[in-house]
Amino acid sequence: MEYKAIAYELSNDIAVVTLNRPDKMNALNAQMRAELTHALKRAGGEARVAVLTGAGRSFCSGQDLGDGRANDLDLERVLRDEYVPMLKAVVDCPVPTIAAVNGPAAGAGANLALLADVAIASEEAYFVQAFTRIGLVPDAGGTWLLPRQVGLARAMGAALFADRIEAAQARDWGMIYETAPAEGFAAHWQARAAQLAQGPTVAYRHLKEAMRGSSERTLEEQLAVEAKAQGACGQTRDFREGVVAFLEKRAPVYEGR
Repeated sequence: MEYKAIAYELSNDIAVVTLNRPDKMNALNAQMRAELTHALKRAGGEARVAVLTGAGRSFCSGQDLGDGRANDLDLERVLRDEYVPMLKAVVDCPVPTIAAVNGPAAGAGANLALLADVAIASEEAYFVQAFTRIGLVPDAGGTWLLPRQVGLARAMGAALFADRIEAAQARDWGMIYETAPAEGFAAHWQARAAQLAQGPTVAYRHLKEAMRGSSERTLEEQLAVEAKAQGACGQTRDFREGVVAFLEKRAPVYEGR
């Protein structure tokens, strides 16, 4: 696929997927959704970590309401046929995903970021569940994500009032993992991505699967999942390297297998 609404760069086992409509604050249109879906699946097959970020001053302003057909959209169909595949590509990506939130993240753009395995935000970024401002309900997974991340009371308030949640507040609430100063933000997330790209890739895959599905299992079921995952990881070269490196008091060199 030729990318026009996003940019894709693979270097040192890191796939950087950049939402690339800065003049529209990286608003999501049909083309961008299709390209994001393709790029995230591609990253899962050729990288050891995938980063999602935005071009310009915004991460993503949500659905493009000015694309000429927004008022005539069959929203249920668009969510089912275009958003769901894109969101599942984030969740199902077999390698760690980082949302590097460089600026405002609103509506579906906020929830796209929150679906990543790790969300890191610039201190100048903020999040807005902007849906009620135009007579809609949170989508793109927002009604599932927010109560689990911040509790029902805060989720309700954020959704009903559509308040702006600054990056530091999002961090303190547990919406995102960490914040970093705007100056040097790119260097920070690049270092985080490099750390994961050099890590035990197989273990990361099993970790993601175990944690992502944990809310649907009992403790007994989860213990069985852990045991199976640990058994698989114990057969990898990375595990053997990790043990040897520990005994030799040196940093491990993981091959991702």
